[in-house]
Amino acid sequence: MNNSFGDFNATQTAPSGAASEKKGEGIVPLVIKQIVDAPEGNIEMFGMQYGMACVVAIVRNVETSSTKITYTLEDHSGRIDAHYWLEEGDALKAPEVMLNNYVKVYGTTRSQAGQKTLMVFKLLPVLDPNEVCTHLLEALNARYKAEDYQNKGDSAGSGAMATQSHDFTASQSTAIVSGLDSKQQAVFQAIKSNMSEEGINRKELKSKFSHISDSELNNILDFMISEGHIYSSIDADHFICTM
Repeated sequence: MNNSFGDFNATQTAPSGAASEKKGEGIVPLVIKQIVDAPEGNIEMFGMQYGMACVVAIVRNVETSSTKITYTLEDHSGRIDAHYWLEEGDALKAPEVMLNNYVKVYGTTRSQAGQKTLMVFKLLPVLDPNEVCTHLLEALNARYKAEDYQNKGDSAGSGAMATQSHDFTASQSTAIVSGLDSKQQAVFQAIKSNMSEEGINRKELKSKFSHISDSELNNILDFMISEGHIYSSIDADHFICTM
């Protein structure tokens, strides 16, 4: 297993000022070494703060207690423990996981006794082996896009990110996602149809869905991020689908 990832990490120091103080938002695809090497309490790359990480890894061990399930996750870059906290009566709701199988995990990072861990928000079995390779490509893309965005600065922002996507409605969708209502589905399809590497920006979504109030649109985006359907890319106002 090759752990040499010197050029592929999330340890770059954030710049001083407002950017470094901004609260992290969105989901970023990472490999385990990036989480382990990141500054304590942060998920960041080149000064960009994220609220949640997504990793794809093999489950090497599972330990269950009355309050939590601890998964030992391993990818080609390292290992990390991930904790899924249980509330009373939730044991039967725990994710179905098999040892030595791949899973996709969404979670926040914590430091315990000097070691990084993941607090699991959502854990899904990986049924398609292509997801493993796709995740690595997404992690690489996110890392280099973050570096590129920092180097270019805000001049490469939303004004230069015009897209050729068309308006979508729920009835036009080609990939219905369960659990989404008609408005959420329409927004999801607009994000999915965007072909730019940076994703669609919030302003463009607002212009597409002028019948949806700003607060409702923000709630829809927050909900889909929390469910793992989308994640923010170069900043908190650009969105890409996870599927």
